Amino acid sequence: MIVGILKEIKTEENRVSMTPAGVEVMKQNGHTVLVEKAAGLGSGFSDEAYTKAGAEMVATAKEIFDRAEMVMHVKEPLPAEYGLIRKDQIVFTYLHLAAAEELTHTLIASGSINIAYETIQKTDRSLPLLTPMSEVAGRMAIQQGAKFLEMPQGGQGVLLGGVPGVEPATVVVIGGGVVGTNAAKMACGLGAKVYLLDMNLDRLRYLADVMPANCFTLMSSPAAIRKLVKVADVVVGAVLIPGAKAPRLVTRDMLATMKKGSILVDVAIDQGGCFETSKATTHTDPVFVVDGVLHYCVANMPGAVAKTSTLALTNATLPYAVEIANKGWKRAMAENKEIRLGANVIQGKITYKGVSDAFDLEYTNIDTLL
Repeated sequence: MIVGILKEIKTEENRVSMTPAGVEVMKQNGHTVLVEKAAGLGSGFSDEAYTKAGAEMVATAKEIFDRAEMVMHVKEPLPAEYGLIRKDQIVFTYLHLAAAEELTHTLIASGSINIAYETIQKTDRSLPLLTPMSEVAGRMAIQQGAKFLEMPQGGQGVLLGGVPGVEPATVVVIGGGVVGTNAAKMACGLGAKVYLLDMNLDRLRYLADVMPANCFTLMSSPAAIRKLVKVADVVVGAVLIPGAKAPRLVTRDMLATMKKGSILVDVAIDQGGCFETSKATTHTDPVFVVDGVLHYCVANMPGAVAKTSTLALTNATLPYAVEIANKGWKRAMAENKEIRLGANVIQGKITYKGVSDAFDLEYTNIDTLL
């Protein structure tokens, strides 16, 4: 198969979907790999490194779309690429379609094969291609929260961990999955008082056993969130419904009860955000203020630490990419349920229920297309 690695064009996105080491593995499996020039520079990988690994460097994204049977991105296709996607071409990337109606309709019209990193799922319901970036984003959420609590950044001037004789900041993490657990670990490590909320009692029991003593686990509910945001210095939104739009858990009227200069960090912004007042921001312009509360809603947080993120992402995506390339999409999906769950839009049909529900569009079970 001819596999194309595209240069990311989303604002301040420095990751790349495959490292030179990944290219070498693809070549060993008999595939041709096209890499757009300068695609890896933001992650510290030179064009020469890709060439040595066996890649063919090409000048433009158009040439990759024209030649490749499978194209790989980190982020979703952007409007400049919509017209380049071909019928029956495999697009393998993060898609987050439940929060992207225009892109969804574009992919339906293209007749392409769209496999989303974020909905590939193991039998234990874990999300192997979302997990490494969730680990990064969870840890970054606390770094950013701590930074924007500083007065020069518009915050209230609170040190996350406090100092002897001065109480630490209060951090509320909504969601006890990979993002939330990593955020809570970082906040605890810095000495904050941390509340970690989830709706799964078994998960809370586990977290209560493994988290430090300054982490308090609570059953999530609207009442609990309303109570905690009043005392919070940082609130991290870390909820996820795989492939579907995030629920709105912090409402506009709750902001009036929060401390001025506190900060909301919405890690769920890729899926539409879990705060009612959220809107996507960029690394260049990461925050905005509503009712005196800072909102950090950067839609590609791991892109700021591209070297770490690219290595972690390739570790996770490469086995799946190799299997799709070796077998073709139909056989790969037929033989591997994890990849089958990654099917979002296939040959003009929506094959992921969360996406069809988001826009009230017809759903087609992927099994009928195999």
